[in-house]
This record gives sequence, structure tokens and C-alpha cells, in this order.
Amino acid sequence: MPGQFEAIPQLPTATASTIKREGWKGVMRALNGVGRLVVTNHNEPEAVILSTQEYDRLIKAARAAANAVNDPLQALRDRFDARLATLDMPDTGNRLRTLMSNPGTLGGKVKAGETY
Repeated sequence: MPGQFEAIPQLPTATASTIKREGWKGVMRALNGVGRLVVTNHNEPEAVILSTQEYDRLIKAARAAANAVNDPLQALRDRFDARLATLDMPDTGNRLRTLMSNPGTLGGKVKAGETY
């Protein structure tokens, strides 16, 4: 099955009368290869029938898209968690003791930013 979303006019179609005539087995045969079928009535799309595999694929794609949305608060959480994780490193205690025993001099300048 294709991995991209397709517009309704590009999907395979079947008329409502064909669906009635062929019954459920005909619908399932049509879905077997493609996974989706547009049902038309008087040449107008009325419904899309999906196989369970196609439905699962669409749900997974929608969830992936929702998770890919740029969330600034989540980005801030991730940065905070990464910084907090440095406290779990084995040499953290020694690094902090060294830093506190040898404080730097400012020389009249204020140090700021991510590295301080």
C-alpha cells in the first residue's frame, strides 16, 4: 500500500449501484489490493471504505504527525532534563567541588549564557 495520502479523485472508485450488485464480497475484493475505495453516487463521492490495514496505517501516520508538531514547552522540558541528567554523571561531585574551590574571576564583566 502506498505511504502517501491521496486526494479522493485519485483513489479507486465504485458506484453505489455496483456495491449493491456485487455485495460485501465484491467490496472486499476491491479493497484487497488497494486498501481504500471511494463509493460514488451520481458521480459524486459519498464515502470512503478502508481496510483495517489501511485504517491502522492512517492512524499511525496521524499520531506520528501529531508528535512531530513543534512544541516549545516540550523543547524546554527536554533541555532541562538534559541539563538535570548531568547531575547523574559519575564525576559530577568532583567537578562541582573543583568549581567551588576555584571560583573564576569576573574581571569587571558579567558572565552569562548557556555555558555559565
